Formats: sequence, structure tokens, C-alpha cells
Amino acid sequence: MSGFLIVKNIHVDLGEFKIEDITFIVDEKDYVCVIGPTGSGKTILVETIAGLHKPRKGVIILDGRDITSLPPEKRNIGIVYQDYALFPHMTVFDNIAFGLKKRISKKDEILREVKAIAQRLEIEHLLHRKPTTLSGGEQQRVALARALIVRPKLLLMDEPFSALDFNTRTRLRKLVREVVSEYGTTVIHVTHDFEDVWSLARKVIVMYRGRILQYDTVEEVFNRPCCELVASFVDINVMSGIVVFSNDKTIVRVGDIEIVSKDRVCEGHRVKVFIRPERILISKSKPVSKFDNVVRGFIEDLERQGNILRVQVRIGSICLKCISTPNVLGSLDLELGSSVYICFRSSDVRLLVES
Repeated sequence: MSGFLIVKNIHVDLGEFKIEDITFIVDEKDYVCVIGPTGSGKTILVETIAGLHKPRKGVIILDGRDITSLPPEKRNIGIVYQDYALFPHMTVFDNIAFGLKKRISKKDEILREVKAIAQRLEIEHLLHRKPTTLSGGEQQRVALARALIVRPKLLLMDEPFSALDFNTRTRLRKLVREVVSEYGTTVIHVTHDFEDVWSLARKVIVMYRGRILQYDTVEEVFNRPCCELVASFVDINVMSGIVVFSNDKTIVRVGDIEIVSKDRVCEGHRVKVFIRPERILISKSKPVSKFDNVVRGFIEDLERQGNILRVQVRIGSICLKCISTPNVLGSLDLELGSSVYICFRSSDVRLLVES
């Protein structure tokens, strides 16, 4: 195995919970998000990499060096938590400079480094303040500056934006994306927020009950999940069907309808059919534009969530989740029970052969 970070066959037993057979590789300068239900072992995983838990079995190699048994301070890994973990009695300047002072003795060099990263994270004007006088977003930027200033080989973040409001999260994501790119930092980021994944990650680890279910690119995990558990967690439509025709396109019979996919699967195979809800267009009339899949149904449920509207459309025995905007549905004069057409392209239909 080769890679910047190699986690191989890690087992950690904490009594009430354990993670088992954890294996994955992270490339240098990669950004990996770790997702999964509460209690799946995400925090234990990053804390084990940081050196806070000793694995019962397995190895962790960072940049060619076995760090499995090293104490946290010897690993050259930065960590940022949800609750910031700042020193309340120190100023912002001293919080940021804390780790740097152990490496650099020259005060002018420390001052220059602190000012540079504070300016980049837009907190230079706060250097004289105490953490308790700052907003949540400001405190998180201080925590990020403190972690990055020592130029760690790896940055671990555990739900860093979850306590922040929507606008602050959005601004901080942009800053994080820019700063870790400029610093060339490799990142593993635990999150429950898919916006973090879509905005920041190149790859995704999906965990469940202490194990990794899937590790792949964002595109693959969210559009071609490896199993129903992953599909359910990433909020994708899942149906069971049988392939009735296969040539340049594949036709799958699902309940009373047929669905066309560009994925190639031989005739007669039973498959899981995956369609992301935001890929489905809702129309009051049959669309003129060309779609491979146009099916008529009726609106069974409407639920507004912030700026989006979640719509469930019933087609016989099948119910599909769709995502739209309130304006779109309002302009179509749609409500519960409305007859609609749902339309989606064959390229948005993913197939997984059932074993």
C-alpha cells in the first residue's frame, strides 16, 4: 500500500463501543469527509489517528512514518473540534502562537507568522481579545489558525461548523477551502452536514456501526452507493427491479413502470435502482424536451425545508422523493393530490446488481 496517510486494519475497543477493520488511504493534499449516523465511530476514528486512542490492532502510517504508537504531540497532526477548545485565559494571539512557540524562539518570527495567518483568516483585528468575547465563527477561525500555523502534515476536524449559523458556516467553508489549498494541507473532516461534503471534499468515507461501508469520490458515493444502507443515508431514491432489456441502454421494470438507464447490465439481472431526488424534474404537463424517463403520478407529500421543498410523488406502488423550490411548485399551482409528470435522464439512473 502506498499513500500519504495509510490506515490499515485498525481495531479500537473502548468497551461500550469499538471500530473494527478500518482500512483506507489518503493522498497528499486530499480533502476527505467522514459521514455516517450518530454513533458510527467517526470521532473515535479521527481521535485514533490523532493518537488519543491506542489501537488494539493495525497500523497508521503518515508520510512514510509509522505513527501508531507515537504520542499525539509527536505526530505533527492538527485537530480542530466543534467546541473550539481555546484557552480562555489567553489572548487570541497567544492561542494561535501556542504550538508555534514550542518550535520557534524568535519573537519577531512568531509575530510575523501569527499576523500572516490571522490576516488570511480575517481575524487580525481580534489578536488582543480573549476567546470568550468572540462569536462562534470567530472562535472557530482562531482554532483553525492555531492548528494550521504549525504546518501540520495532517489536519483533523470534528464537526467544526455544526454550532455556527448558516451564513457563518457558508463563509467559513469558503475560507477553509482557500486556506487549506494555499497551505497544501491534507484534511480529514468529520461532519453530519452534506453541504460540507459538497463544498469541500474530494472523497467521502461512510461509516456505520464502527466499520467503513464505502470510501470513494463524492460523485460515486452520492450517485452510486455501494449498498442500501449508504443509499438511505445519503438520501437517494432506492428501488428494486429486474432488467428486461439490455443493449445501448438498459430497461428495468420497477413495479408497474419501466425505467431507462445508461448503466449496462445484462437482461434478467435483479438490480437496485438509484436516482438522486434533485435530478428529478416535476411538470404539470408532459414535457416537450427529451427525457428518457417520463412517468405520471400524483403528489403525496410536500415538506418545506429552508429554501427547498421536498416532494413525494406516488406512481402506483412506488414513491419517489424529489427536491424542488417553493417558487417552482407555486408557479405550477401544485398541491397535495395534484397530478404531475416526473422526468429524469437515463444518465441519472444508477444500477447496482443484487448479489
